Amino acid sequence: MKFHKALIAAGLLASAAAAPAYARPDIAIAIGFAPPAPMVEVVPHAHPGHVWMPGYWAWHRDRYIWIRGRWVLARPGHVWVPDRWIQTGPRWQLRHGHWEREHRGRGHAHGRHKH
Repeated sequence: MKFHKALIAAGLLASAAAAPAYARPDIAIAIGFAPPAPMVEVVPHAHPGHVWMPGYWAWHRDRYIWIRGRWVLARPGHVWVPDRWIQTGPRWQLRHGHWEREHRGRGHAHGRHKH
């Protein structure tokens, strides 16, 4: 019985340790100055069934760092809304990118890089 409990505990610890590698915490951080202008990225050759997620500036410790764009597997019936910085008064806050259901017939511009 002790072995079984130890095995379960080891599995839980292993899964908890692995989770942060894939987690994307939505911690609200307000920065006192604007991010730099977006970098111009050369979009690599399109991958069928994928959507281009453009790069964006992220806040790391005490400065902005550029997170390069990448191709990701498309979600049928959805469009990718890119990461963006929003100004609220004198502060800037990152709104992380996310998937939204596609709105057909409304001239929705998101996801236009879908191939």
